[in-house]
Amino acid sequence: MLLNKYLDINPEVAAALAAGKPVVALESTIISHGMPYPQNVETALNVERIIRENGAVPATIAIIGGRLKAGLSAEEIEYFGKKGLGITKASRRDLAVLCARGEDGATTVTTTMIIAHMAGIKIFATGGIGGVHRGAETTMDISADLEELGQTPVMVVCAGAKSILDLGLTLEYLETKGVPVIGYGTEELPAFYTRKSGFKVDYRIDTPEELAAAFVAQQELGMKGGMLVTNPIPEEYAMPLDTINAAIEQALRECEEKGIHGKETTPFLLARVAELTGGNSLASNIRLVYNNAALAAKTAVACKNL
Repeated sequence: MLLNKYLDINPEVAAALAAGKPVVALESTIISHGMPYPQNVETALNVERIIRENGAVPATIAIIGGRLKAGLSAEEIEYFGKKGLGITKASRRDLAVLCARGEDGATTVTTTMIIAHMAGIKIFATGGIGGVHRGAETTMDISADLEELGQTPVMVVCAGAKSILDLGLTLEYLETKGVPVIGYGTEELPAFYTRKSGFKVDYRIDTPEELAAAFVAQQELGMKGGMLVTNPIPEEYAMPLDTINAAIEQALRECEEKGIHGKETTPFLLARVAELTGGNSLASNIRLVYNNAALAAKTAVACKNL
């Protein structure tokens, strides 16, 4: 475990790490920016419960009062849920200023990976990762998540890259960074709300034990980057590809018309897609996060059994 003057590790998480028990990191942007209160708090607590039920200890990551938090109390999760969009969405570039100012920050995939690694947590469950945005050949809008996956040795379990992105270019970027993209029980990259994308992953793996073996081997080889596990949304909660694509196309047009760009893009698109699909995408989002949490916990347990 690395020591850092800005890091606070929740006592339960610290005890689990010291005892060599499995721990799974969780992000906090999904609480503050992902859905409305009180649904956000309910979802966050349910994700933690699912991780416990599958044999691991949850560690929700956040920044509170300039302190990097590895593991939140129920009261801190409630605080995050109520404050919501009033909390800064924090990527790598924001950490130093937020710590220096003593402010709050909701961790993205990038910052969750950083803080988890700092705390000694190796597996992280989330919804979907960021990636290369459509039109990035002119805007250069590429998520910091991809850069972090290329340099921080954490396994990220997700439901694929968000389908608002250019999935083909996202895979190309990950390949350049040397990040293995694993399909859990599939050879096709899942696209967040849907199980299909038309793009192939690097490897198909069918059990948590195989995932654990691959990740441990990557660490023992001294590879510096992470591993991306893409876990398709359960069939019963998946949305039709045509439906979600039509909503995404409309949301993208509106985004351009309104002049929205940078870190405001993804929250706008996800919220607009949720509106256009009558809230179905939000329900799908919650279910895929639950699914990823269970797989991450099982994989963390399998890592400890090797």
